[in-house]
Amino acid sequence: MLVSTLRRPFIEMAFKHGSEHEMVAGDRKTEESVKQRVYRTLRARVMCGAVAPGLAITMQGVAADLGVSTMPVREALHRLVAEGALEHLDNRRVRVPRMTPAKFEEIIAARLALEPLAAERALPHIDEDRLLLLQKIDSDIGDAYAADDLLRSTELNFAFHRTMYEPKAGTVLLDLMESVWLRLGPFMRLATANLEESYRIDRHAEAMEAIRSRDAGGLKAAIIADIQDGIGHLGRHFFNDGATSPKV
Repeated sequence: MLVSTLRRPFIEMAFKHGSEHEMVAGDRKTEESVKQRVYRTLRARVMCGAVAPGLAITMQGVAADLGVSTMPVREALHRLVAEGALEHLDNRRVRVPRMTPAKFEEIIAARLALEPLAAERALPHIDEDRLLLLQKIDSDIGDAYAADDLLRSTELNFAFHRTMYEPKAGTVLLDLMESVWLRLGPFMRLATANLEESYRIDRHAEAMEAIRSRDAGGLKAAIIADIQDGIGHLGRHFFNDGATSPKV
C-alpha cells in the first residue's frame, strides 16, 4: 500500500471529483479510458502534493487504492517517470524525487520565464466571466488555507494560474508550465506545511486588479511577485532552515 501516513489523503483527494465505482472499468468504460483516468488521477495528485518527496509508492498499493488492475497503474507510473514527476527506486517502487536547492532555483527560474509571458498573452482575452472564476478560485484558496488543507490550497493555486493563462497560452506553453508545476507541487506543499501563516503572501489580488485595468506590465509584475514572494520565499526559507524531505 501507499506509505501509511499519506494513504488517506491520497484516497480522499484522488476521488474528490469521482467515486471509486467510476474508476473501475465496466460496461461503459473502455480499457483506454481507465488508463487515461488513472494517469490523470495520479498526475493531479502528484502535482498537488498528495505524495511527499522521498516517500515510496508501490504499484500494487496504488492499484488497490484506486480499485484497478496493476496494468494501467504501471503505464501511468512509467509516463510520470518519463515526465520527471517520479523516479524509479526499483522494479516495484517509485517516488517523488527529493528537491534540492539547485533544482528548486531552476524551477523558479523556469516559472519566471514562462508565466509572465503567458499572462501577457492571455490578458486581452480574459473576459468578465473568467475574471469572476479567478475571484472564486482565489476565495477558495483562502478557505483552504483557513482549514489548513494544504492539498486543496496547492491544487487551487495551480488552478488559478492555469485559468489565467488558458485563453492564449496554447498547447505548447501550457504543457511546459504544467511540466514545471508537476515537479514543484509536492515540494510546494511540503515547504508550506513547515512555515507559519505569516509567510503565505498572496499576490493574486494584484494580478486580478491588473487584469481589470488591462495593465500588462502590472500583471507581469504581479505574477513575478507571486512566484518570488510565494513559493520562492517559502522554498528558500525551507532550505535555509535545514529542512529535508522525508526519508523512505
